[in-house]
Amino acid sequence: MEQETLIFGLHSVIEAIQAGKTIEKIFIQKGLQGNLAHDLESLIRKESINVSYVPIEKLNRLTSKNHQGAVAQISPIEYHDIENLVLDVIESGKTPLFLLLDQLSDVRNFGAIIRTAECTGVNGIIIQKKGSAPINGDTIKTSAGAVFKMPICRVDHIKDAMFHLQASGIAVIAATEKTNDTIYDIDFTVPCAIIMGSEGRGINPSVLKLADSKAKLPLLGSIESLNVSVACGAILYEVVRQRLV
Repeated sequence: MEQETLIFGLHSVIEAIQAGKTIEKIFIQKGLQGNLAHDLESLIRKESINVSYVPIEKLNRLTSKNHQGAVAQISPIEYHDIENLVLDVIESGKTPLFLLLDQLSDVRNFGAIIRTAECTGVNGIIIQKKGSAPINGDTIKTSAGAVFKMPICRVDHIKDAMFHLQASGIAVIAATEKTNDTIYDIDFTVPCAIIMGSEGRGINPSVLKLADSKAKLPLLGSIESLNVSVACGAILYEVVRQRLV
């Protein structure tokens, strides 16, 4: 992990959160006690920050400095406000195309999706604060720098983002095998947002039931699923194909 993206020490991490720094994730030593540790955990809950409770050996690998049981990773990018981004895209006259990632956890998959999204004209990617892959050096490298060009929004809950998109006239399409419709049955020429699920679980059932429509990729072999970044690329290029016709 790049040292320039790390903050270490209980006081420093607390001050960074209070100063409004965008924190990707906080690593806290398992069993950490004391008033400062309690204050930090209260802030983490209040701000819905990703947190992992780890052995001290993990923290020692992250930094050789006196971390006091807490290390935070600062985001290398500034996140966009979803309401402003959606409004800007609509007012631009473009046909909106957004991606929602429902707690995708692998940073390399995240980076690959960002790269493909930038190449296919996606207007923005929306992720949830909790449970989502952070943007770190691996994400940046896998995205080939596209992370600095692609607007990314972080929201408290994916469902809130769905409601806002739908209220803005943008259809939400879930990529899932739990349907008879393939991506070739869906009209992607309209304003739309595509939801991709996490690597292991897929799309959360409570999120899935809110989608306007569902679509799957036809699988002709014996393997039951594709890597999520590969599947996302196939779907996005079907969007491109339809919109270029």
